[in-house]
Amino acid sequence: MADGIKYRNDKQKSLILDELASAGMSEADLAELIVNGKVEYGKNNMLTEKSRKQIKALIKQALGGIKAAKAKKPAAKAKKSAGKAKKPAAKGSSTLDAAIKDPENTILIELKGGTVIVELLFDIAPGHCARMKELARGGEYDNVAFHRVIDGFMAQTGDVKNGDMEDDFNLRMAGTGGSDLPDLMAEFSGVPHDRGTLAAARSQNPNSANSQFFFNFGDNHFLNRQYTVYGRVLKGMDHVDAIVRGEPPTSPDRMISVKVAADV
Repeated sequence: MADGIKYRNDKQKSLILDELASAGMSEADLAELIVNGKVEYGKNNMLTEKSRKQIKALIKQALGGIKAAKAKKPAAKAKKSAGKAKKPAAKGSSTLDAAIKDPENTILIELKGGTVIVELLFDIAPGHCARMKELARGGEYDNVAFHRVIDGFMAQTGDVKNGDMEDDFNLRMAGTGGSDLPDLMAEFSGVPHDRGTLAAARSQNPNSANSQFFFNFGDNHFLNRQYTVYGRVLKGMDHVDAIVRGEPPTSPDRMISVKVAADV
């Protein structure tokens, strides 16, 4: 089974194998995790959160889009699942919505009410679009909460560090974190913050955007040229409008899954 593990690239393979070794695990142990569909914390409880997320993405791929089961805390010995890995779904087996013209630069965000189709503006903000696709393909955005939702203004999400509602979720800290990847340089443009656009959240530093983003509920033109706009909703804005409000909401909604349309 180890020979059949499909790593995203050599960098990911090297990172995971190094972390496995430090946790007293081998590639054969990784293969067992994939078959069982569960990420353990390692023989010495040393497997880092970064590697666990990478491994969960591999498991999700192997199980045809089903997210890995959440591991028990290190203090408790995790039980191995007797479940058998499902055959991965065939790529391109489903029919894409007619609104999608460029699948490689289209994101499908599954919310409680249905699918939101987002067109990425790759010609306007290539760095931000590439980051969103990378995190989506790694499964990083799946189950991440909408931690700041202001009626008439916007709905913010994307804190992959603190906002994953299925993995060490911390509502109090949601909105303070990002991914393990470097922050992005600003890509401000003349594209206005119209209703239905998607833009990068950041701190006061213009070059601090990382993984968080927000949907504009209305025309928020006072944000123009201050926050990078890199996408727009093609279909499903009614599902965005239905996101529960709050700063943070008492019981937040989440992105159930986030995929690149070309991968579906």
